[in-house]
Amino acid sequence: MNGEAPAVDRRREDIVRANMPLVGHLVREMLARVPAHVNRDDLLSAGYAALVAAARGFDAERGVPFPRFAAARVRGALLDELRGLDWASRSVRQRARRTDSAREELTAQLGRTPTVQEVAERLGCTVEDIEHAEDDVHRATVFSLQGFATATADDIVTEPGAGPEEMLIRRERVGYLRDAVEALPERLRVVVQGYFFDERPMAEIAAELGVSESRVSQLRAEALVLLRDGLNTHLDPAMAAENPPKEGCVARRRAAYYDRIASRSTLRSRLALTGPDGLPVAA
Repeated sequence: MNGEAPAVDRRREDIVRANMPLVGHLVREMLARVPAHVNRDDLLSAGYAALVAAARGFDAERGVPFPRFAAARVRGALLDELRGLDWASRSVRQRARRTDSAREELTAQLGRTPTVQEVAERLGCTVEDIEHAEDDVHRATVFSLQGFATATADDIVTEPGAGPEEMLIRRERVGYLRDAVEALPERLRVVVQGYFFDERPMAEIAAELGVSESRVSQLRAEALVLLRDGLNTHLDPAMAAENPPKEGCVARRRAAYYDRIASRSTLRSRLALTGPDGLPVAA
């Protein structure tokens, strides 16, 4: 009996070591969706602790592979870590929603994307107020597959133990998001890819495009609206119907964008981007 405990400990240690790359992968996946100020080391620490706990609680006789068993618990630990951060306050989210609404109304009226000055005038505030509010949102909130400028940590991270139907929907969202980003007009695509996925400074993106940082912020907001409405058109038509595009050239451009999303892939190719566990498939 005395020899069994060390042997069990060694097996658990071997399991933990063999699956440490899983934690790194899940943390990288999470970091791609959260603001740049989220500390990678804090997430890794929480993930490794969850991995050790999973090794202690793992029962091979249940027939569930350890990586799948551990992934659910690591994701849960990362979500708990994110919940503990100082996310945007309710007032920040309310200001963001008012700004988004004013920008959409002006876009419909003007047939083009409004300037920050025009949005500020509609809201009765200064340009600096708009820019500060947007900075607060993007520092404190999460860009996700399910919600954009005003999402919280709970909105973006799938809870552990997703059922088959929920996992299938999540995997399809991943595919549609990839298509929606690729179908964006070139400048909007550069901004989304650079700001959210490559975490490049806004000044660097502005220099590449030959525009001001304020213009990049405007392009970012326009892209998020397009992405949200494009995904809703294909994944949640009822929600899309609540905010139909107005008649005219703006509506035609949006309809063309929605069609480009639909034509880029099939259900099979969208699901092929991820495995049954929802993790990205290696290229």
